[in-house]
Amino acid sequence: MRTARGRIRALAAVVVLATAGFCVVASIAVGNARDGFRVIGHDAGPQVLATADLYFALSDMDSQVAGILLTGDGNGLGSGPQALSRYSLDRATADRAALQAAELSAGDPAVQATVRSVLDGLGQYERLADQAMVLGQQANRSDGPPPAGVIAVYREATGLMKSQLLPQAYNLTLADGATVREAYEAKHSAVSSGRVQVALAGLAVLVALAGLQIFLAARFRRRVNFALALATAGLIVVGISAVRLLSGEAAQLQLAKADGFDSILTVSRARAISNSMHADEIRFLLDPGQADTYSLDYLDTSQTVLYVPSGNLVEYYTGLGAAMRAYQANPAAVSFLGFYGQEARAHPGPGLTAVLTSFRQVQADDQLIRQLAGTGHSRQAIAVLTGQSAGSSSYDFDRYDRAVVALISLHRQRFDQAIRTGDQDLGRSVLGSWAGLVPLAGFGIALLVIAGVRPRLAEYR
Repeated sequence: MRTARGRIRALAAVVVLATAGFCVVASIAVGNARDGFRVIGHDAGPQVLATADLYFALSDMDSQVAGILLTGDGNGLGSGPQALSRYSLDRATADRAALQAAELSAGDPAVQATVRSVLDGLGQYERLADQAMVLGQQANRSDGPPPAGVIAVYREATGLMKSQLLPQAYNLTLADGATVREAYEAKHSAVSSGRVQVALAGLAVLVALAGLQIFLAARFRRRVNFALALATAGLIVVGISAVRLLSGEAAQLQLAKADGFDSILTVSRARAISNSMHADEIRFLLDPGQADTYSLDYLDTSQTVLYVPSGNLVEYYTGLGAAMRAYQANPAAVSFLGFYGQEARAHPGPGLTAVLTSFRQVQADDQLIRQLAGTGHSRQAIAVLTGQSAGSSSYDFDRYDRAVVALISLHRQRFDQAIRTGDQDLGRSVLGSWAGLVPLAGFGIALLVIAGVRPRLAEYR
């Protein structure tokens, strides 16, 4: 260090080491971004969205069984082979979703035990449901409540579904969703902090390069060292590009999580619980002996989907109407809670408006059904519930469900676009991947530094 030659070598070594540090920091940050998109976009995220179908499939199985038992030999909801086909499809969907949940949580014994319990309980439920449907078919009757023996078996089946299977399925989705949220928080934080670290590491290399060039200019009376100037320019380009890349990746991760994953999961849960709500409406007419219990269950599930303060269904209908009128007048004035309240605050828009309008009509149909049943017009109530034409509950519920599916699809498009953009940005470089560009850039800068100081060192030979 007491000689100029030694100081040149030392300064060049500092630049090379600083460049190596920059490459390590940038590679780690890019790797964190890649891992974040892998977890949210290609691994755990899609699996969690798939397991969200488990609750819907289970509740729809019970809804189909209730419809089949209510209509008997009549023509309406649950009639014919279509309901049995949908029941079988729901069974296959439930099996697939449970297996996906098990795959996602391979290292969590508690979740694994829950999955096994769901599969075991599902087999038991299916046996009871099949028995109830066979007994109902043997009764050879028209629509209306089936014989007491059929109801007794169905009570056991639906009790198992409501007390064990549905809560366990819901907990699986919550647990798996928490896994994704934890992964997102960790990777998003790592990418955001990595952006700062890359900027600081690049600045350190820039300072070291500037110090080397200043020393060479002062010692050898040359204003510009072209190799070092080129290395500086390359560092600035790569550093700025890396910071911009990480900023964009952090934004796309947030977009995929907030506008995509969170909303998909929220609305999917609302759809599944709405289906359970509709099943409670069918059970209200199917089992008059427990009609009050099913009415309370209907109110509870309705408030989970869209909450307005109410102590009974009449108050709920009134509060819902007032809340919907206020929302339509001013979408910024969200006076309701529940899943749709959460979605309305985060992402208001025409898609959600269509869902809320359809949901209000479903509740109006339910109000009519209960009024008819309460005045002794049970057959008319069943006709409103099971009819397949406009104005019937089943028709309006199907229209509501299609609106919900359309809203989920809209958020899924945003989710897929954010993941696709993040993946594409990570792959844009001269080598086809930032994982290859960073070390290549560092190697190139080191070579330029060596090329810049070599002629000056040769002057001492």
